[in-house]
Amino acid sequence: MTTLQIGDKAPDFQSINQDGNAVSLSDFSGKKLVLFFYPKASTPGCTLEACNLSDNYSRFVAHGYDVLGVSADNTKRQSNFKNKFEFPYDLLADEDKSVINAYGVWGPKKFMGREYDGIHRITFVIDEKGIIENIITKVKTKEHTAQIL
Repeated sequence: MTTLQIGDKAPDFQSINQDGNAVSLSDFSGKKLVLFFYPKASTPGCTLEACNLSDNYSRFVAHGYDVLGVSADNTKRQSNFKNKFEFPYDLLADEDKSVINAYGVWGPKKFMGREYDGIHRITFVIDEKGIIENIITKVKTKEHTAQIL
């Protein structure tokens, strides 16, 4: 799906989080970042994935990672999702799909025999220098932390 590869420089981005505050890749300079893309806030699979990362957040911090979720949901939906499950990390409200397109995670999908365009569940692990060190394209929502660490 994505044309990005391990070893590529992660595309810079600027978007807004669930509170309407600007967030960019440069905010994470000097830190490792788990950048996970998910189709829609508060849906079953996305909730399992986001909760798995949240439940293990202290492990990520201990390994020097920050975590950031991205979907095309608006700020209100992202805020409700974050607050309902008390996620310790931000969620980007990428309504214009600028981050989604920069990372190449938007494209054709199939669900129950129907084809449509949407966000593919893909996670990028970015090192302290902004280089992609891992790309997880087959995300296991209940075991995502184990896939990353």
